[in-house]
Amino acid sequence: MNLYSTIVQWSDEDGLFLVTIPEFADRAVMPCTHGKTRSEAINNGEEVIEMYLEAWQAEGESIPEPRNLEVLKYFTAMVQNHNQYQNESFHRE
Repeated sequence: MNLYSTIVQWSDEDGLFLVTIPEFADRAVMPCTHGKTRSEAINNGEEVIEMYLEAWQAEGESIPEPRNLEVLKYFTAMVQNHNQYQNESFHRE
C-alpha cells in the first residue's frame, strides 16, 4: 500500500474509468491508466504507481512526495474544471 492519491473518473468518450495520479501529473502523461470497472481502474492505478516508483528509483531520479489533502482538493478542482470545459466544447461542435 502506498500513500499516493488516485482520481478515478468515468469517461463516456472512452467507455472506461480513467485514472490520474496527481503527484505524478508533472512527470507522466495523465490519465495514466484505465479500467472497465472502478475496481480494475484502481488496481491498475496501484500497479502504475509501483512501476513509476521502481523506474525512478532505478534511474536515480527524485521521487515525488505524496501530497496532503489541501493540495489534492486544488488539483481535483482543476481536473474537474478541465473536464467540464472539454465536455462543453465537445457538445458545442
